Amino acid sequence: MLDMTSTILDNDGLSPDEREKAARDEERVRRGFWAKIKATAARIPFAEDAVASYFAAFDRNTPLRVRATLMAALAYFILPLDVMPDIFPIIGFTDDAAVLMAALKLLSGHVTPEHYTAARDALGRLKDETA
Repeated sequence: MLDMTSTILDNDGLSPDEREKAARDEERVRRGFWAKIKATAARIPFAEDAVASYFAAFDRNTPLRVRATLMAALAYFILPLDVMPDIFPIIGFTDDAAVLMAALKLLSGHVTPEHYTAARDALGRLKDETA
């Protein structure tokens, strides 16, 4: 069972600046992640990876530095304006995918099968809601 009760600030190990940035990223992700996924899941091939990363980022059992890195990648994903605006079909999400995939590649051992199972379940519920 995923333990999603804690926030990025529950543990120590980050510098004050890193902690502040992580807190901003966490708030941005909490506010905007699900709306962005609902709006884009059908169009992006990395939706399952993004949702699994979300669950790993909020999982208290994921190491703090991993959570902070995933939170930063997810915060970038939900930014309305980034290097390649998402309004451009197909290529608009390439920078988002690149950032998220780079984070996942570095942290792959921390995004567990349990996070992917939770992601598939969540995406299935979203699909049912929009059907």
